[in-house]
Amino acid sequence: MDRTPHTGTGTGTGTEKGEGTHPRRGEGGSGGIPEADVAVVGAGPTGLLLAGDLAAAGLRVTVVERRPAATSNLTRAFGVHARTLEVLDARGVADELVGTGSRLTRLRLFGRARLDFSGLRSRFPYLLVTPQYEVEGVLRRRAEEAGADLRFGTALRALRQDADGVTAELDEPGGGRSALRVRYLVGADGLRSTVRELLGLPFPGEAVIRSMVLADVRLSREPDDLVAVEAADGAFAFMAPFGDGWYRVMGWDRDREVPDSEPVGLPEVRDIVRRAHGTDYGMHDPRWVSRFHSDERQVPAYRTGRVFLAGDAAHVHSPAGGQGMNTGLQDAANLSWKLTAVLRGHAPAPEELLDSYHAERHPVGRAVLRSSGGILRLAMADTPAQRALRAAVTGLLGAARPVSDRAVNQISGVGVHYRAARGAHRLTGRRAPDLALEEGRLYELLRKGTFVLVRPRGRTAAATRTPPASAVAGDILHATWPRPERGTTLLIRPDGHIAWAAG
Repeated sequence: MDRTPHTGTGTGTGTEKGEGTHPRRGEGGSGGIPEADVAVVGAGPTGLLLAGDLAAAGLRVTVVERRPAATSNLTRAFGVHARTLEVLDARGVADELVGTGSRLTRLRLFGRARLDFSGLRSRFPYLLVTPQYEVEGVLRRRAEEAGADLRFGTALRALRQDADGVTAELDEPGGGRSALRVRYLVGADGLRSTVRELLGLPFPGEAVIRSMVLADVRLSREPDDLVAVEAADGAFAFMAPFGDGWYRVMGWDRDREVPDSEPVGLPEVRDIVRRAHGTDYGMHDPRWVSRFHSDERQVPAYRTGRVFLAGDAAHVHSPAGGQGMNTGLQDAANLSWKLTAVLRGHAPAPEELLDSYHAERHPVGRAVLRSSGGILRLAMADTPAQRALRAAVTGLLGAARPVSDRAVNQISGVGVHYRAARGAHRLTGRRAPDLALEEGRLYELLRKGTFVLVRPRGRTAAATRTPPASAVAGDILHATWPRPERGTTLLIRPDGHIAWAAG
């Protein structure tokens, strides 16, 4: 396992102690008997993926969601990137989701630069354009089938934690109140996170752009580039197809910054797109229009004792690059196996493992803030100097393949890696691609939720270097390289990152 320095976020509250074994039923400590191992607050994509992972591992999971059970299709997220599709592939649901949307291999930026996803070393070398409700639907079915207890119409009112667990006070759908006792709690409840507020954590940052418009429309004429961001005449607009005749449109008018509550109609959306793209493509029949503002914020600590934050509760970004939902889903994939290892008693150093969630994911969230914010500021360029900078940046992306490849790896999530300890193998912390092994594809093997140890072909266990006990926090599935010349031994974590390597 990729070891990271102890950050202090887990034990600084004075409420923590080590978890050596899975708690026996009926042992609730001073707070009472735990009804579940983990409570997840929020049934968006992040919370549902996390709940599904924990339930599939045999843990007791309760999901608390303020919204009613009916799924709304009025969602801003529209794209699923390659790394997220790999995460979903490791859960057996990627192919189902791919069937709901449109695969796009190129993104045009400001007329000059094209980001090409087709060269990604991934089973999914594209951006999948599909509504967020499709992602939620797939993950909700998985979580329910695995046995997660989903409580819709239920709101978190208060929480308190002690050395043995967390007690959550809930407002029930019928107006009553109840208390839920758990070992750990995860706040995946979005921008206005109740969990974050109850912890008293700051959410520093600012609203970087106001009065953006959002619409799903039909077009009379298809754009030359299916996904394009254009800016001109004090406006910018983004367009992408869902693949079923509907297009997602996002735009901004520098001269019309009004409150989010101000009504928005199709004429305003048409005007913004026409100014930015030179045409409105015969836009008609909107099924949804909305106005919103975009924040850039990040909480300083992803862990406070037995409570964790993930997704928009921990970080929010500009919509540029479509990275927000994707980053949250990858937060959940990082956290779920660590909670599982600790609750099952498989973690050699439980506190260090839980602290590594913040140590690994906080820098990723910060990087996404920078990259998405950079794209947004290029789109908002107003002065001659700013427009000259935009031209220079897009020219570099268009002319220098290494630069554009690096941008594609960042946006897609494929390039994300975690910091390794000094002296570790150069592959430690890196994302493992979908390796072809004697036993099948790596991401099919990861569906078992275990570590995967890949050994050279023809070598016995005695002849192969084995990972130290400190690198392993769970069961190991053994696999073999299909070709004898591959001499590297890899220990791959349940989230698809390399925990240890030799050779």
